[in-house]
Amino acid sequence: QVQLVESGGGLVQPGGSLRLACAAPGFMLDYYAIGWLRQGPGKEREGVSCISNSVGTTYYADSVKGRFTISRDNAKNTVYLQMDSLRTEDTAVYYCAAGPPTATLLGPYDYWGQGTQVTVSS
Repeated sequence: QVQLVESGGGLVQPGGSLRLACAAPGFMLDYYAIGWLRQGPGKEREGVSCISNSVGTTYYADSVKGRFTISRDNAKNTVYLQMDSLRTEDTAVYYCAAGPPTATLLGPYDYWGQGTQVTVSS
């Protein structure tokens, strides 16, 4: 069974930074497009960013462009989401998900992690 594991969430002040990581023990991620999605309190889930497999094409939601950076290290079988200039509205549970190579910001995604909480507050 494929299991994605997110890490790196936490509490940060507005303007601060966090780096999320998505790993998949025993499962190779390099074939898949990997996305980061989030669901804030009282909000619907939204796509934040996505990175394709070998080519590494990236996609970002307008709300995070210029602040978030997605990257992948296939040697470490890990995908990262660097989040800078965080705002209170970025508060959400962040999920990573794996989909076919053609997946983009909204998917489709076949495998999901359990999520990691990011709270931006002073």
